[in-house]
Amino acid sequence: MVESKKKMLTYEESRLKRLEENKKRMEELNLTKLAQAVRSATSPKPSPMKKVKPRVRQEVDLSSVRRSNRVADKPAPNYREAVIEPLGRPRSYRRRDLLNRVYAADEDRQYAIERAEQLQSEFDADFPSFVKPMLQSHVTGGFWLGLPVHFCKTHLPKHDEYVTLIDENGDEAETKYLALKTGLSGGWRGFAIDHELVDGDALVFQLIAPTRFKVYIIRVNQAEDEETEGVDNVI
Repeated sequence: MVESKKKMLTYEESRLKRLEENKKRMEELNLTKLAQAVRSATSPKPSPMKKVKPRVRQEVDLSSVRRSNRVADKPAPNYREAVIEPLGRPRSYRRRDLLNRVYAADEDRQYAIERAEQLQSEFDADFPSFVKPMLQSHVTGGFWLGLPVHFCKTHLPKHDEYVTLIDENGDEAETKYLALKTGLSGGWRGFAIDHELVDGDALVFQLIAPTRFKVYIIRVNQAEDEETEGVDNVI
């Protein structure tokens, strides 16, 4: 046991001695500095960050761009000055109570349509006309009035146009006719509210000019009024 310890100490002493000798030889040959130089040369260097210049957004004059040869010789339009013609003077209306809608009875609705068709039959055939029964979507909420497609394709303009509605008193209201959708949009809401149209009313539209309608209103509640008058006369 003692001999093995001595052998281990002798081996460790000899190993340390060799390390010292090797170190001295490397210093004599200047190998230590060369190894450090090699390590510093082969180690990756951090790349410097590139300075990015901020991009300056230049304003482009779109009116000067004329790519088509067909319009190259024409003056460039100024879109900034383009003004959309308003549809009359804006008006404010009290919002109708959509939760308390009143729906017409089927028999009253049909009776109003029959009276409207009877009135239409008395018109001059030279002025085309049609009957349009009113629904809730026409007189509340969206206020969009779709017109008969065949009538629009035959008698109305092929492009969007202002259409004037003239009531039985001669009062006029301007509306916007959308040719693609074949219906009245802007202005119709005001006409419906001003004339207190309700579900079940039947309107007769008579075209008296290319963009002018004479409008006759058949009230759905006139059926109840006539029945009441009949009872009063009997009494």
